[in-house]
Amino acid sequence: MRCPLDKSDMIVVEHQRIELDYCLECAGVWLDSGELDLLVSALKAEGADLSHSEFMEQQEAKVSEAKRKCPICGRKMNKVWMGRKPRVLIDSCPIGDGLWFDGGELAEVLCEKQSIDSKSVISFLGKAFEARCKYQGKEEEIK
Repeated sequence: MRCPLDKSDMIVVEHQRIELDYCLECAGVWLDSGELDLLVSALKAEGADLSHSEFMEQQEAKVSEAKRKCPICGRKMNKVWMGRKPRVLIDSCPIGDGLWFDGGELAEVLCEKQSIDSKSVISFLGKAFEARCKYQGKEEEIK
Protein backbone atom coordinates (compact mmCIF):
# COMPACT_ATOMS: atom_id res chain seq x y z
CA MET A 1 0.00 0.00 0.00
CA ARG A 2 1.15 3.54 -0.79
CA CYS A 3 1.29 6.32 1.80
CA PRO A 4 -1.38 8.98 1.16
CA LEU A 5 1.05 11.69 2.25
CA ASP A 6 4.35 10.96 0.51
CA LYS A 7 3.42 8.03 -1.81
CA SER A 8 6.14 5.74 -0.42
CA ASP A 9 5.47 2.06 0.25
CA MET A 10 4.17 1.32 3.74
CA ILE A 11 4.95 -1.70 5.88
CA VAL A 12 2.49 -3.82 7.85
CA VAL A 13 2.97 -3.88 11.63
CA GLU A 14 0.99 -6.52 13.55
CA HIS A 15 0.12 -7.02 17.22
CA GLN A 16 -2.61 -9.29 18.64
CA ARG A 17 -4.17 -9.74 15.16
CA ILE A 18 -4.28 -5.96 14.67
CA GLU A 19 -2.48 -4.93 11.48
CA LEU A 20 -1.55 -1.32 10.85
CA ASP A 21 0.02 0.04 7.69
CA TYR A 22 2.94 2.23 8.70
CA CYS A 23 4.96 4.66 6.61
CA LEU A 24 8.67 4.58 7.42
CA GLU A 25 9.16 7.97 5.75
CA CYS A 26 6.56 10.13 7.52
CA ALA A 27 5.54 7.84 10.46
CA GLY A 28 1.90 7.96 9.35
CA VAL A 29 -0.50 5.10 10.07
CA TRP A 30 -3.35 3.72 7.94
CA LEU A 31 -6.01 1.84 9.88
CA ASP A 32 -8.59 0.10 7.72
CA SER A 33 -12.12 -0.39 9.02
CA GLY A 34 -11.67 -4.09 9.86
CA GLU A 35 -8.52 -3.41 11.84
CA LEU A 36 -10.26 -0.51 13.53
CA ASP A 37 -12.89 -2.96 14.84
CA LEU A 38 -10.14 -5.19 16.26
CA LEU A 39 -8.34 -2.23 17.85
CA VAL A 40 -11.51 -0.92 19.49
CA SER A 41 -12.34 -4.43 20.79
CA ALA A 42 -8.83 -4.83 22.24
CA LEU A 43 -8.98 -1.45 23.95
CA LYS A 44 -12.47 -2.12 25.35
CA ALA A 45 -11.22 -5.43 26.77
CA GLU A 46 -8.57 -3.40 28.63
CA GLY A 47 -11.18 -1.04 30.05
CA ALA A 48 -10.94 1.90 27.66
CA ASP A 49 -14.09 3.97 27.12
CA LEU A 50 -14.12 3.82 23.34
CA SER A 51 -16.48 3.03 20.50
CA HIS A 52 -16.10 2.42 16.77
CA SER A 53 -18.36 5.42 16.07
CA GLU A 54 -15.85 7.74 17.75
CA PHE A 55 -13.54 6.95 14.86
CA MET A 56 -15.89 6.63 11.91
CA GLU A 57 -18.74 9.08 12.57
CA GLN A 58 -16.90 12.36 12.93
CA GLN A 59 -18.17 15.54 11.28
CA GLU A 60 -16.03 17.03 8.58
CA ALA A 61 -13.68 19.81 9.72
CA LYS A 62 -13.53 23.08 7.83
CA VAL A 63 -9.78 23.51 7.34
CA SER A 64 -7.53 24.65 4.52
CA GLU A 65 -5.23 21.61 4.70
CA ALA A 66 -5.16 19.75 1.38
CA LYS A 67 -7.24 16.59 1.17
CA ARG A 68 -5.38 13.33 0.71
CA LYS A 69 -6.51 10.37 -1.35
CA CYS A 70 -7.62 7.15 0.31
CA PRO A 71 -4.99 4.46 -0.36
CA ILE A 72 -7.79 1.90 -0.88
CA CYS A 73 -10.42 3.59 -3.09
CA GLY A 74 -8.54 6.69 -4.31
CA ARG A 75 -11.30 9.12 -3.24
CA LYS A 76 -10.39 12.35 -1.46
CA MET A 77 -10.64 11.81 2.28
CA ASN A 78 -12.54 14.04 4.69
CA LYS A 79 -10.68 15.98 7.38
CA VAL A 80 -12.21 15.29 10.80
CA TRP A 81 -11.41 16.28 14.37
CA MET A 82 -10.93 13.55 16.96
CA GLY A 83 -10.30 13.73 20.67
CA ARG A 84 -10.81 16.55 23.09
CA LYS A 85 -7.44 17.60 24.49
CA PRO A 86 -5.63 17.84 22.25
CA ARG A 87 -7.94 17.73 19.24
CA VAL A 88 -6.32 15.82 16.41
CA LEU A 89 -7.07 16.44 12.72
CA ILE A 90 -7.17 13.11 10.86
CA ASP A 91 -8.21 11.92 7.40
CA SER A 92 -11.26 9.67 6.98
CA CYS A 93 -12.25 7.78 3.84
CA PRO A 94 -15.69 9.07 2.72
CA ILE A 95 -16.96 5.53 2.06
CA GLY A 96 -15.51 4.02 5.25
CA ASP A 97 -12.40 2.22 3.98
CA GLY A 98 -10.37 3.51 6.91
CA LEU A 99 -8.53 6.35 8.61
CA TRP A 100 -5.17 8.04 8.06
CA PHE A 101 -3.22 9.35 11.04
CA ASP A 102 -0.15 11.53 10.49
CA GLY A 103 2.86 10.60 12.63
CA GLY A 104 1.93 10.46 16.32
CA GLU A 105 -1.77 11.21 15.85
CA LEU A 106 -3.07 7.68 16.48
CA ALA A 107 -1.18 7.46 19.76
CA GLU A 108 -2.50 10.90 20.81
CA VAL A 109 -6.10 9.83 20.21
CA LEU A 110 -5.67 6.49 21.96
CA CYS A 111 -3.74 7.92 24.92
CA GLU A 112 -6.75 10.06 25.72
CA LYS A 113 -8.96 6.96 25.89
CA GLN A 114 -6.60 4.53 27.63
CA SER A 115 -5.98 4.35 31.37
CA ILE A 116 -2.42 4.30 32.69
CA ASP A 117 -3.03 0.89 34.29
CA SER A 118 -4.12 -0.96 31.13
CA LYS A 119 -1.93 -0.13 28.22
CA SER A 120 -0.80 -3.19 26.23
CA VAL A 121 -2.13 -1.82 22.93
CA ILE A 122 -0.67 1.62 23.69
CA SER A 123 2.56 -0.15 24.64
CA PHE A 124 2.55 -1.85 21.24
CA LEU A 125 2.07 1.51 19.55
CA GLY A 126 4.86 2.96 21.65
CA LYS A 127 7.24 0.23 20.55
CA ALA A 128 6.20 0.46 16.92
CA PHE A 129 5.84 4.23 16.62
CA GLU A 130 7.81 5.74 19.53
CA ALA A 131 4.57 7.03 21.04
CA ARG A 132 4.31 9.17 24.12
CA CYS A 133 1.25 9.65 26.31
CA LYS A 134 0.42 12.37 28.80
CA TYR A 135 -1.33 11.25 31.95
CA GLN A 136 -2.47 13.61 34.70
CA GLY A 137 -0.22 16.38 33.49
CA LYS A 138 2.97 14.36 33.13
CA GLU A 139 4.42 12.83 30.00
CA GLU A 140 5.36 9.18 30.00
CA GLU A 141 7.18 7.28 27.29
CA ILE A 142 5.33 4.05 26.68
CA LYS A 143 7.71 1.08 26.83
